[in-house]
Amino acid sequence: MKCKIIALSLFFLNLMGAIPPGEQLLNDVIDHMNPESSKGIMKQTIVTTSGDQRTLTYETFASNNGEKTIMRYIEPARVRGNALMMKNYSDDIWMYNKRTRRVRKLASHAKKQKFEGSDFTYEDMGAGDSWKEDYSPKNIGQEKYNGLDCNVLRLTAKNDGVSYFKIVAYLRIQDDFPLKIEYYEDDDELLKTLYLQDIEKIQGIPTAMKMVMENQQDNTKTTMEYESVEYDVEFNNNFFTERNLKK
Repeated sequence: MKCKIIALSLFFLNLMGAIPPGEQLLNDVIDHMNPESSKGIMKQTIVTTSGDQRTLTYETFASNNGEKTIMRYIEPARVRGNALMMKNYSDDIWMYNKRTRRVRKLASHAKKQKFEGSDFTYEDMGAGDSWKEDYSPKNIGQEKYNGLDCNVLRLTAKNDGVSYFKIVAYLRIQDDFPLKIEYYEDDDELLKTLYLQDIEKIQGIPTAMKMVMENQQDNTKTTMEYESVEYDVEFNNNFFTERNLKK
């Protein structure tokens, strides 16, 4: 009897618009994670299974809500000047090696590979609107996370060709900004978890200044931190090109 009452309550709350539908939550997440345009400097720290650390610093540029991005390495010296460009939400990837002065286009399946050996894949870095195409969204209720009330969004894969069977995101109710995102290999097997931390408003846009991806399968961790970030950046028509990648 109690379960029926809860189910009816949720039904009427949905009718009144008190519980946002999954499609709305997914749109909100994509908007938060893919501002119109930006540039910044990020530091990436990779912690291996043995506990060793590797740190990289790079400039990042993004346009068209994350559809186009360029990352240009600053540190360490051995990779300084190397660059990466992704277009079509990471479907197309080019890499520039300063030592050889050559640009190489990666195969289409490369987006599922680890970005610089980190716990982020290229796809994680630039998924963008692809979640709308590849997953069916559903609001599965509300839970507390770190003391905050959150809507819980579940994304279930529409076909077998995607990287994750299921994605579960915890979104703070006040603005549906994601605080934690879980990536599953199947219905019960958790692959990794992304924690979005130190959230600040930059030019009125909520921004996670620190993102931590913990890999539960490999027992590794990658932290990405903004040293600076700026939004509403204008880029010329030749910025996101192979030619500019070499500069």
